Amino acid sequence: MTEIVPGSPCWAQLSARDLPAAQRFYGELFGWTAETDPDPQYGGYTTFFHDGAPAAAVAPLMNPQQPVMWLLSFAAEDVDRTCESAKEAGAQVWMGPMEVGDLGRWALLSDPTGAPFAVWQSRRFGGFGVVNEPNAFGWADLTSRDKDAAVAFYKKVFDWQVWPHDTYPMVGLADRMFGGVMAMDGALPPEVPSHWSPYVQVTDVDATAASATRLGAEVLYGPADTEMDNGPRIALIRDPQGAAFGVFTPRAEG
Repeated sequence: MTEIVPGSPCWAQLSARDLPAAQRFYGELFGWTAETDPDPQYGGYTTFFHDGAPAAAVAPLMNPQQPVMWLLSFAAEDVDRTCESAKEAGAQVWMGPMEVGDLGRWALLSDPTGAPFAVWQSRRFGGFGVVNEPNAFGWADLTSRDKDAAVAFYKKVFDWQVWPHDTYPMVGLADRMFGGVMAMDGALPPEVPSHWSPYVQVTDVDATAASATRLGAEVLYGPADTEMDNGPRIALIRDPQGAAFGVFTPRAEG
């Protein structure tokens, strides 16, 4: 995807215990700069910028039981209507719909397989200001305990296109892919819920994985080439506070 359209990923937000540490880690890894909103109602909400464009955000945990994690938001023309459609399709609405100042309208949900996600109706803030270039968001993976049910849910609620595959169906809109869905394998403990992971495009996956390790992160998978035709080289990383995200480098044409 090269632009935000209704139903597409529009924002990625990290919930962290230690905001300054998260700012240092992602700042050193991706060259992101950080700007904290001074309004106390936003509780230290901090936007990451890549070359002056909004790239992602980090916010404090809403309660001590909340896991450190990345949360993906999907664009909606009408958050309230999308929440009703999602509930009818088996989702749980946890927070909202609610106004976020004059920035937009937001709600937090989980899909029928347990994966948290948010929906965002933009007003003054549209979401990603940069995508699909080095050090910016470029892909999203859903790891689900029921792959087929997850695909059916998002197709119904967001009208996503699906490129079928036995193990890794890909999804998108307007003939452009932006993510994939995989089944959760037995290597993950049963208490790990279904979850979305954002992927950041980088110029060199191996170098980025090595830098992440030096900065205190753990490489969970890779770096490795994917088996898809002309697929990217990827790595899955857990940051020093425990949030998982991916990095990828598109494979050169030819």
